[in-house]
Amino acid sequence: MAKKEEQEQNGTPAPKAGVTDKTMVMAPVADPSDAPDSKGDAPAAKEEKPKTKKKQTIYTIKLIPDDNGDTKSIRLPARVLKFGIASVAAGALLFVGAFSYSVYSTFANQNGASEIRELREVNNIQQEQLLQLSKKANALQDEIDQLTQLESDLRRMSGAGPAQDDGSGDGSGLTNDGTSGKHDGQGGPYVQQPSLDNVSEALDNVEKDIEKRRASLLELQEQLKAQQESLGTPGMVSLPGSLVGSTVSVTTPTGWPARGEVSSPYGLRWNGSDFHPGIDIANDMGTPIVATADGTVTTAGWNAGGYGNMVDIDHGNGIMTRYGHAMQVVVSAGQHVRRGQIIAYMGSTGFSTGPHVHYEVRVNGQTVNPVSYL
Repeated sequence: MAKKEEQEQNGTPAPKAGVTDKTMVMAPVADPSDAPDSKGDAPAAKEEKPKTKKKQTIYTIKLIPDDNGDTKSIRLPARVLKFGIASVAAGALLFVGAFSYSVYSTFANQNGASEIRELREVNNIQQEQLLQLSKKANALQDEIDQLTQLESDLRRMSGAGPAQDDGSGDGSGLTNDGTSGKHDGQGGPYVQQPSLDNVSEALDNVEKDIEKRRASLLELQEQLKAQQESLGTPGMVSLPGSLVGSTVSVTTPTGWPARGEVSSPYGLRWNGSDFHPGIDIANDMGTPIVATADGTVTTAGWNAGGYGNMVDIDHGNGIMTRYGHAMQVVVSAGQHVRRGQIIAYMGSTGFSTGPHVHYEVRVNGQTVNPVSYL
């Protein structure tokens, strides 16, 4: 009765008599958001399914000893194994490359060292041959000087006139004051190893001297024949460097720069071990040194190349004279000097063995034999 009243109060009609009360299950009302869209797609899932973790591949390396001992296993993930193989491959490539470069460098260095060694041997052989050639040229020049001296003695003994030399000799033993053999000072620049050009020049001078001696001896022979036929008197002998009747310009080096004796010739000397670019005229300490032509002093003072106290004079037309080893220089650079003017006093400064003047003549920068200008 109470249940019936409660239903009436709630607005629910009470069941009729004889009707059993049954429980009804209603289907859940669908959410509008879950309804399929116009395209017929299925409703989106509320929650994503959890991702399954990929199983990692592991490689096992078994170590089985020969003595039936315990077997050992080493488990390596695939990633580690691949990294290890790649590292080993890269290391192998680097090793092969480094080894190949090392082998190549070794062979290249050996070939280079071998070529350098061969070049040095060839150079040493050529230098030795050049030195031997220079010694032979020097020996030939000495023999020619002896022939020249012998010819001079014969001319003096026979009363024949002096040889009409063209000045192509080296000047050894020449003197202009009768002091032969009394002075032997020598010097010049520091020792210069003979070059191919020096030896070639020396051989050319020897060839010219031979021709000159041949012509001079033939001339002497004719003079002796003429004397025997006519029984005439010998002519006067002129002094070396005499300018009597000379028409040579004063701007051309002429005559001796000092009184004395030629103690060292131009060209190869000292058994061919040194090329001498001038002549040495030896005399007593303090002997005056004069300019051999008019010109302008370009250098006056100390020279560190072996010349000691030195004077250079520019005579124009590419001609220059040099006077070395002076005891004292009495001119200065830029000063104009005349031929025969005192420019210094003989000494033994620089690379020198005794008092003398080292006399050079240069034409366009190249040294020439000064004897042709005495």
